[in-house]
Amino acid sequence: AGERLCVRNSGATAVVEGAGTNACEYMTGGRVVILGEVGDNFGAGMTGGMAFIYDPNSTFEERVNPASLEVLRIGTAHWEVELKSLVEAHAAATDSALAARLLNEWDVEIGKFWQVVPTEIVARLDMPLS
Repeated sequence: AGERLCVRNSGATAVVEGAGTNACEYMTGGRVVILGEVGDNFGAGMTGGMAFIYDPNSTFEERVNPASLEVLRIGTAHWEVELKSLVEAHAAATDSALAARLLNEWDVEIGKFWQVVPTEIVARLDMPLS
């Protein structure tokens, strides 16, 4: 999806199949699902919203800017349902082969997703992260 995906996102929902450096920089709201690799410095200055990152090659942790972010595996049915519905909508809208494969193998692939949330909003979420 290019460099600086969803920079300053304040409420939009995006589902893409990869992103360059500085994705979700200064994001203040919305939801972002990235079904693929991300570049360095993910989430720098992110103060709101939430991101879900598909990380089959276990490279995300070295690319995220963890200074003020909670980075964890999907921990509740609520967040899994939200993520799955976004992937389903992406598959329906784009005929994405990757999204279709993830949905067909969901029970295995869900374990390869990260949930990223700014630390400062965790206590204000409607549902707990874990």
